[in-house]
Amino acid sequence: MSDTGLVGRRGELAEVAGRLARYRLVTVTGVGGVGKTRLARHAVAEVRPRFPDGVWWVELSPLVDGAMLTYAIAEALPLVDQSTRPMLDVVAEYLAGCELLLVLDTCEHLVRECAEAVAALLMVAPGLRVLAASRRPLGLSVEDVVPLCPLPEADALALLARRAGGAAHGRADGGESAALCRRLEGLPLAIELAAARLGEMTPGELNRRLEDRFEVLGESRQPVYAADPPWHQALRTAIGWSHQLCTPAQRLAWARLSVFAGSFDREAARRVCADDRLPVQDVSGLLTSLVQSSIVEWVPEGSESRYRMLDTIREFGAFWLRGLGEEQRVRRRHLDHYLALARTADAAWFGPEQADWYRRTNSEHANFRAALDFCLTEGDGQGALELSGALWFVWFACGFATEGRHYLDRALAMDGAAGRVRDKALWARCLVAITQGDWETARRCATAFKEVTAGDDDTTVSQAAAFLSGAILGGDGRHTEAIETHTAAPDARTASGRYGSAWGLIRLSRAFSHVFLGQFDQARAVSTELRADCAEHGEIWLRAFGDYTLALAALFGGRPDEAAAHARAATGGKRQFQDSVGIALCLDLLASAAVASGDAERAARLLGTADRLWQAVGSARIGSEDFATARAACETEARSALGDDAYGAAFDAGYEDDLDAVVADVLTV
Repeated sequence: MSDTGLVGRRGELAEVAGRLARYRLVTVTGVGGVGKTRLARHAVAEVRPRFPDGVWWVELSPLVDGAMLTYAIAEALPLVDQSTRPMLDVVAEYLAGCELLLVLDTCEHLVRECAEAVAALLMVAPGLRVLAASRRPLGLSVEDVVPLCPLPEADALALLARRAGGAAHGRADGGESAALCRRLEGLPLAIELAAARLGEMTPGELNRRLEDRFEVLGESRQPVYAADPPWHQALRTAIGWSHQLCTPAQRLAWARLSVFAGSFDREAARRVCADDRLPVQDVSGLLTSLVQSSIVEWVPEGSESRYRMLDTIREFGAFWLRGLGEEQRVRRRHLDHYLALARTADAAWFGPEQADWYRRTNSEHANFRAALDFCLTEGDGQGALELSGALWFVWFACGFATEGRHYLDRALAMDGAAGRVRDKALWARCLVAITQGDWETARRCATAFKEVTAGDDDTTVSQAAAFLSGAILGGDGRHTEAIETHTAAPDARTASGRYGSAWGLIRLSRAFSHVFLGQFDQARAVSTELRADCAEHGEIWLRAFGDYTLALAALFGGRPDEAAAHARAATGGKRQFQDSVGIALCLDLLASAAVASGDAERAARLLGTADRLWQAVGSARIGSEDFATARAACETEARSALGDDAYGAAFDAGYEDDLDAVVADVLTV
């Protein structure tokens, strides 16, 4: 199924595009496998020029918990909220002034949640249009429904020929091919599954095989939804027939692979699917054979190969997995794999593979969610605590603070058992609170962390506690006390420990406090020490913040050109992680450096871009009065130099600038 070109559907494509011009919510409905997602993708390409703020695709099939819907929407948008507000409010505020198309794909298992969210967003965002793909309508009064029917025979035959490609049998026996398409009732997915077998047998042989497979799940098996039209049976027949043609090992692999959310790699497939019934050395070959049979899709991602199942195929596999009595066992192996992956990533975060781990955890985000949801649903509080705690760097450093709060709060409430697993989750929750400027929660969690870890002989634990306490003091503007707290912590940089990043985080927090106390030499010394340590270990994320604090010290010390050079270095590091908070801080600083160097127009333009990014972050200047004061001073000086009208024009131009282009320009200066 790698050929995703649209066969036929020209009328339906024009209809969807036309209705999106007239209606604010258009839902393409139809049975599984009829081609709703593919039609939506092509419709999006047609209408994209109509939407100045873009078209944003939200894939909902990996979601299990409806509470995660608004998080998935925020993740799809250029929105990295770090505030404590409800995510629906954050998304609504972001969309209020936008003219964009939001595409919600695979809504049927979250119809109520989608209807509630769409109704709320349409009410506050007049420039918003929504295109939904669902087996059933959302049920809103403003909804325009486009039912998608199976392909007519001519288009079905064209699809069969295209997907069969060079298969010898696919080029012959037109009468049997037409009969095959009629038997499969024009359902694109059913036809594609049949086409994948045309290298092995003729259309006539396929027809004879299908005659005995009209009710592969049994007459008592009801459609997924009562409103499904009769041709849903044809798809069930085709999938069941494909299942029958698989070897026993392929069927078992198909069932077990259904536990993955989103995409997965070969190593994950081996870890989750293999056991004494399915030897680990056989899994790669089985995966390849399932791709050839169109059961699994190959999804290239950079230099890596990943795989995924279409929703309907995965549903069938999950049905068989339950029938085998293996669902809990395989989902537990899925959890075990992703828990082991999170532990490894946690241990390696402060090191030379940091950027690779950032990319990998992003790719696996849907599977981490699924593993956490499994823990919370099954009452596995320890698993939820350990996984959410091990992913602290995802919540703290990779832009998912609000989602981290959601999972950590639930995990901490579920399991109160003392121990190192809960300690790490408390640490993570405090980091999230600091990121969001939620100082009350941060103080509560920091106090609890310090109490439960008192007496621990791991040096990094004391450093972790000192960082939390000092960072909170700094956030309150009590910088002298913050420095005292940091310097009282163990100074040794240990090669091992459960909180390996704490030593560097202390240096970062100290550097900020020295800057805001006007102690620029001390800030430069601590920042230089931090950068050197990060360089030695190949760490990038903290090193970029070391560059940033060097830039602050240089700026406030009266050296704007040096400040700009350090800020550019920091921006380059933060860009590798799409770190919106870090990039926004750098843009603010570059604006201050520009106005100090006499370029007020550039300063105003950079402030405009920074303000748009802070809006996406949802927490202006991370709630810091020091950063807010510095930004206000920059604006005052730029306005004074340019005048209100010129300043406003430059600021507005910067606000509308493309962020990637601005960052690229910053890095080439």
